[in-house]
Amino acid sequence: MSALSTCKNNYIWYNVRMATKKLVEIYTDGACSGNPGAGGWAAVLLYGKHRKEISGAAEDTTNNRMELTAIIEGLRQLKEPCKVTLYSDSSYSVDPFLKNWIEGWMLRGWRTAAKDEVKNVDLWQQLVNLTRLHEVTFVKVKGHSDNELNNRCDLLARTAIKELQKTLPQQPAGSVVPITPIPDDI
Repeated sequence: MSALSTCKNNYIWYNVRMATKKLVEIYTDGACSGNPGAGGWAAVLLYGKHRKEISGAAEDTTNNRMELTAIIEGLRQLKEPCKVTLYSDSSYSVDPFLKNWIEGWMLRGWRTAAKDEVKNVDLWQQLVNLTRLHEVTFVKVKGHSDNELNNRCDLLARTAIKELQKTLPQQPAGSVVPITPIPDDI
């Protein structure tokens, strides 16, 4: 077999492979008890007749970080490049893709049009990398409405927060948490 025919066969295989990406739907949500405070995230993944639910929590975080984490963790579950429709009620997470702000942020060194630093750059960079691996279409849904799977994600995220809070040390009501002074030599 010549190098040209091998190359042509690889090209054909690549095109067939890319045309047959698995179609996956991912619903996500993040929540926070206090902002900042204990937070939770969740995702429901659907592929054909398969359904997978994942969730997690963080001790000291923000709602926006949990919204981004839900999307990132949902996409990380995929074992190969997929065509994904991703549903979120978070304008913070979806609008930068729908309104093409991401491209501008990257061109400006992760700064907004107003020259402010983009918050949560670590998570945005992870998400951008995942959107390069998967073909992702973002869909904004109305939160706390009639979307069954968005509501399911909200419940999973809030449950993750409650489970985390059970493991945290409880401070008596009205108590003052001592602040450790920063040493002078730092």
